[in-house]
Amino acid sequence: MSDNRVWSYSAVLMGSPVLLKLFSHDEALASRVFSLVKKYEDLFTVNRAQSQVMDINHAAGQQPVVVSRTVFELIKCAKAASMVRDSAFNLAIGPLVKLWRIGFKGDSVPGAQDIAARLRITRPQDVVLDDAAHSVFLTQPGMEIDLGAIAKGFIADRVRDYLHQQGVNDGLINLGGNVQTLGNPQGQWTIGVKKPFASADALVGSINVANKSVVTSGTYERYFEQDGKRWHHILDPRSGYPLDNELDSVTIISADSLDGDIWTTLIFGLGVEKGCAALRQHEDIEAIFVTKNRDIILSSQRQFGFTQCDDSYRLIDCTV
Repeated sequence: MSDNRVWSYSAVLMGSPVLLKLFSHDEALASRVFSLVKKYEDLFTVNRAQSQVMDINHAAGQQPVVVSRTVFELIKCAKAASMVRDSAFNLAIGPLVKLWRIGFKGDSVPGAQDIAARLRITRPQDVVLDDAAHSVFLTQPGMEIDLGAIAKGFIADRVRDYLHQQGVNDGLINLGGNVQTLGNPQGQWTIGVKKPFASADALVGSINVANKSVVTSGTYERYFEQDGKRWHHILDPRSGYPLDNELDSVTIISADSLDGDIWTTLIFGLGVEKGCAALRQHEDIEAIFVTKNRDIILSSQRQFGFTQCDDSYRLIDCTV
């Protein structure tokens, strides 16, 4: 049997299929990996009544809640991303997410007054952190933290670290949009970039990476249509409505999947021109933009090779 055979293991966690690929047959290791993912899901979820994050939400406007170091540090990271000037990332966006219910039964366009009311309780500066006590206090009643935009990236990185601790240097973990790769004895991993609003296997292109994270966020992932208009799940915390610009998807290539999560949201808020300008200050972060006008725009090709799969799109390098 070839030493380079790939074994695949899967489970449904965090509401998504989770895929683990290894170059050895090790069901016990796969089981431990899925247990690790489940442990973090139980800490961060807002889709169940009980979790450390939900404990914080339940105490909004009442008192601080002491949480584990893991939860505190992730919230601290999420708040820092939320406080960037004009950031489209907002850890306190929970009330807006629940109001829109995009991807869940009963989704519809809320009234303008309802959106305005929710905006008043989605201010990230009203999330008060106490480093000494590891406590989190939501100062306004009705506030809710939602770490959905960052949790998968954090977990993907922890799985990578755990595999390294177990002596595994080659593998892949896919948490449904967050792909973290370890080295590959066959060379590099080929990761597809999905074609928006097309069949599941339709791609606009693919990239080759090793020891890199690939995170894609797209307007096609969850949406509904009302009165002839499509409303997607990537909300703009500044307006309370889904972000409306030229982008259909953003793919971020980085060392850490956590950075990929943060930057997909930041870039969606910035758009192509400002996004490319921002990335020029971060040589360790690269992006692929897919636009509504059927353009594929590459921030750079320093760390990956892009192969176009759909000729109906125009390929543009924003570095020239």
